[in-house]
Amino acid sequence: METTENLKQATGSPLADAWAELQAHADRGEPLDPAAYRLAFADPEFMLRRETRGIRFQLELLKPDLELAAAGIDHTVVVYGSARFVSREVAAERLAAARASGDAHAIALAERSERTSVYYEQAREFGQLVSQFGLTQPPKERLYICTGGGPGIMEAANRGAQEAGAPSVGLNITLPHEQSGNRYITPELSFKFHYFALRKMHFLMRAQALVVFPGGFGTMDELFEVLTLVQTRKVRRVPVVLVGRDFWTRLLHMDAMLEDATISEEDLELFRIVDTPQEAWEVVRSFYSL
Repeated sequence: METTENLKQATGSPLADAWAELQAHADRGEPLDPAAYRLAFADPEFMLRRETRGIRFQLELLKPDLELAAAGIDHTVVVYGSARFVSREVAAERLAAARASGDAHAIALAERSERTSVYYEQAREFGQLVSQFGLTQPPKERLYICTGGGPGIMEAANRGAQEAGAPSVGLNITLPHEQSGNRYITPELSFKFHYFALRKMHFLMRAQALVVFPGGFGTMDELFEVLTLVQTRKVRRVPVVLVGRDFWTRLLHMDAMLEDATISEEDLELFRIVDTPQEAWEVVRSFYSL
């Protein structure tokens, strides 16, 4: 194993030396002692202080922005949805195993996974549709799939893009149960965030459309933040498409808000509900006359 001194000799750069020192400590499993003389940007204790939070905000904004610009990715179609849905193949395997076990509860859960796997397959198909079209466009006008980078619907959309032969983006988030980027994201376009706010900002910075499949609290948070920003004109109007009419009509009861005048009639035009990936893609294409 290389020592710190050997690493310094290999790099020959004072800035790289600072990182070499950190790497050497990590390789040896040694904790870092507080050091006033350590370069500020290479001092984890300093960088993680409450007072340096603004710097961390800036870094989380800047790093993906520079990398995506360098990759020529200017226009994205963002796909939201549950991390819990699985593919048709995985659902079938789970159901077969559950039935073999004879466990009624396991069978019920597996049957639900099989039912909701349709959303995974729809997101996968949608990712293919967008990516196939994107590949026919000039580089500066291409549309790229962008997801939250996790499993479920996110994985499905990234998978569809990969199957179409196109790159796609993943904006992952650190969570207590440590979610990692799914295997279908283009590796150099897979980013990890600590701050939800900065991640959401990146979703919208290049978004030409937002397509939302059924999901849980995280999906609802992302959906209603987008609708609020569009409603209040903090961001420009883009198509917001909800896929899965049965789910969304059971969940969203906008009439209650209309009746008490908490929203206006025209606010209902900020989104569309459809049933299929083809319908969702047609809403996007019609909006931009593609």
